[in-house]
Amino acid sequence: MLARRLRLRAALVLMGLSVPLAGAAEGAAVTPAAFAHCLDELSAQGPAHQVSASVFHAYTRDLSPDDSVLAALDRQPEFSTPIWDYLSGLVDAERVADGRAALRQWQAPLAAIERRYGVDPATVVAVWGVESNFGRQRGSRPLLRSLATLSCAGRRQAFFRGELFATLRILQHGDIAPEQLTGSWAGAFGQTQFMPSTFERIAVDFDGDGRRDLVGSAVDALASTAHYLARSGWQRGESWGLPARLPAGYQPPVSGRRDTRSLGFWRRQGLRALSGAGLPAGDQSAALLQPAGPEGPAFLVFRNFNAIYSYNASISYTLAIALLSDRLRGLPAPTLAWPTDDPGTSRAERREIQQRLLDLGYPLGAADGMIGDKTREAIQAEQRKRGLPADGRAGQRILQRLRMSSPAASTTSVAGGAGAVSK
Repeated sequence: MLARRLRLRAALVLMGLSVPLAGAAEGAAVTPAAFAHCLDELSAQGPAHQVSASVFHAYTRDLSPDDSVLAALDRQPEFSTPIWDYLSGLVDAERVADGRAALRQWQAPLAAIERRYGVDPATVVAVWGVESNFGRQRGSRPLLRSLATLSCAGRRQAFFRGELFATLRILQHGDIAPEQLTGSWAGAFGQTQFMPSTFERIAVDFDGDGRRDLVGSAVDALASTAHYLARSGWQRGESWGLPARLPAGYQPPVSGRRDTRSLGFWRRQGLRALSGAGLPAGDQSAALLQPAGPEGPAFLVFRNFNAIYSYNASISYTLAIALLSDRLRGLPAPTLAWPTDDPGTSRAERREIQQRLLDLGYPLGAADGMIGDKTREAIQAEQRKRGLPADGRAGQRILQRLRMSSPAASTTSVAGGAGAVSK
């Protein structure tokens, strides 16, 4: 799934269909006239999708296209951001602390959810934390406008048309009020960012109020997430996997999420846990992942890793959930040696970078930890001044240079702010 997303769920990643619209070329802006014509065509298809003509008209008559969602279609951070940057912002001290607080606050319903679906609380809360920062950042784009635009222009129109009709059926059924249906540019919504068609199939009313409410009910959202993972093959009581240590000079005969071997095979190959301990007991199937290549960290992953992967088909995303869940269980943060000389920064460190740039006179607005174009441009300017590669990354190298030579950042501004959008 995706929110925020800035990402599409597994179904979107796998779906490559496109239904071209006359007058709206792939990747181009859709004109108001072409958009209106497209909606007329879609209205005629409503009955075949169990959407009445009156409902379709009531919710689409005032829509206008949003061309910005077309630009976002090919910019999913799970696939365009270095994994060390992606993980450093998602699995940081703030999110671990907030996740542990959520485990305490929602202990009783999470225990009931685990009894029903077999998914442990730490994993469910980790998804919540990565998807919407524990419900704080659910996306503000009106779903109908985004999905109607994506149904009428760009790639994957067949997929988005299905999601548009699913959204209209949700409104027709009355589970969620129209003003609450806001979310990511791609249509994911709610505290754990379900696509509308996934909502229809998977969402549950766990709090018993008669509505499946993933927006206003944390309990419904958490239970629905556990239901999704259970339906995706989650194995009760099993781990997602572990960071692994490879023998010196080792060249694995197989690698990749789909290329599994038994744990016994990996033991015979000399693999151990990153801590140096032996691999877990048993002989379940495991795959070896090296997401940054042979010079980076390695992970042995089990069936539950694939269940998380089905939520959003990205190795970076799945590792963020997995590593955050381990931290929420009380495991120490593993020392992962990524193949970079400029490691990523936490959200607090990104806010510090922004505040120090503000103190230098750059007009960034708020130090909120969200690295947008203005922040990247300011970083590039400072990198050029300091003889650094001008890549615009908010990494450790520019942070350390700013600490050495810029005025001290305001501690209030550095510590404040909501943080970067997860996902």
